[in-house]
Amino acid sequence: MKSDTHPDYHMIKVVMTNGTEFMTRSTYGAEGAELRLDIDPTTHPAWTGGQQTLLDRGGRLSRFKNKYHGILGN
Repeated sequence: MKSDTHPDYHMIKVVMTNGTEFMTRSTYGAEGAELRLDIDPTTHPAWTGGQQTLLDRGGRLSRFKNKYHGILGN
């Protein structure tokens, strides 16, 4: 087998939003790196069945709502 054809898998620690931690193999970072999740299966509406909330980053959502106010029926 050729060398350097496969990614370097190593153990990292994944920290979920509620503080739960687990070890897994990944190509992320280096051996022993820590990956902190912003969204995970315990909080994301796709897995929990909850309502999705839209984050207004940079006022984009507000500008969209103002531009299409009459069309959207708001």
